[in-house]
Amino acid sequence: MSVIRLIAGREIVTRLRSKVFRIATLISVVILVGIALISKVAGNGPDYQDVGVTPGAGPLAGVVTTTAESIQFNVRIHAVDEAAGRQQVRDGKLDALLTGSGAPVQVVVKSELDEGLRSVLQLVAQRATLDQQVTSLGGDPAKVAAAVGTASVAVSALEPPKKADSQQLLIGILTSVLIYMALLLNGQAVAQGVVEEKTSRVVEILLATVRPWQLMIGKVVGLGTVGLIQVAIIAASGVVAGTATGALHLHLTAAVSTIVWLVVWFLLGYTAYAFAFAAVASLVSRQEEVASAVTPVLMLLIIGYVIGISILPSNPGSGLVAMLSLIPVFAPTLMPVRLALGVVPAWQAVVSVAGMVVIIPLLLWLSARIYRNAVLRSGARVKLRDAWRVR
Repeated sequence: MSVIRLIAGREIVTRLRSKVFRIATLISVVILVGIALISKVAGNGPDYQDVGVTPGAGPLAGVVTTTAESIQFNVRIHAVDEAAGRQQVRDGKLDALLTGSGAPVQVVVKSELDEGLRSVLQLVAQRATLDQQVTSLGGDPAKVAAAVGTASVAVSALEPPKKADSQQLLIGILTSVLIYMALLLNGQAVAQGVVEEKTSRVVEILLATVRPWQLMIGKVVGLGTVGLIQVAIIAASGVVAGTATGALHLHLTAAVSTIVWLVVWFLLGYTAYAFAFAAVASLVSRQEEVASAVTPVLMLLIIGYVIGISILPSNPGSGLVAMLSLIPVFAPTLMPVRLALGVVPAWQAVVSVAGMVVIIPLLLWLSARIYRNAVLRSGARVKLRDAWRVR
């Protein structure tokens, strides 16, 4: 353990001193803060429509208000005379001006009518037309309106809805992007570090005093620690910025839970993928060959990310994604997003974590064997079959 700590410490110090690491972390924080500020600015617009009502359209004021409430659309009614109302529409102080109470409903706007307000006024016009027809037939429009108003729809749900609100969706997407980038960048850093030491022959000197598996684990632990620090800084900055600007309305418990799960899945995913990256990277001797060597492992990471980001935003309760998130290969990129969306039963979270805990020791054994047999062999690319054989 002392040897592993020594190797890990060297990797941590080297990476933390790197300008690339510090710049990348700073850029990521700035991007998240920028997203929070943009969301805040974009959400500063009013969530209601100001509607002016002239004396001639006075009877419609109450109808417009009740109709808007029935479809959960916010309007503010202002009593104005027609000349002043038209000027206020022209100046942007009013979104619309009603000038008549008959059907069709007469409305004045500056350039175009808001679609939500159009829906409200369409319903108002339909009601006005209905009232006229009822009156012409000798009926009482008030009684008809009361009867229509009491009509309702009885809904019986066979399963509880699985929907995420906009806040959960935003957090889920950001979590997906962050965990994917963290695994991608830190996993490839392990692969590049292995090939760099192999190319410079440093590995031959190191393996004269330490065992191959100790060197591999030390490198994985060191770079993982740096990656964890980076993820924690970025995640905490994003939550703080989002909460401070009001872009995110998270309870403290929800915010802490999101960060904790993000860290847990980074550790599990990074450990599994880092061992795989180290093993395949030990098969080659040049930096130019790293990309082709890690492609099979990289594709598993990319597939999980693409499936999650393409399906979960529109279908958080997807059965396919739920099944894949229980498989250790895809769990690191899918389960954190599902957890952020709040659609994961407790048993699925337990099974997913347990699967990672079981697979990591197996990956360690497999990767250590390949690494040991291939890391000292320079020149042509080592075949996986040859690296697997005991030397």
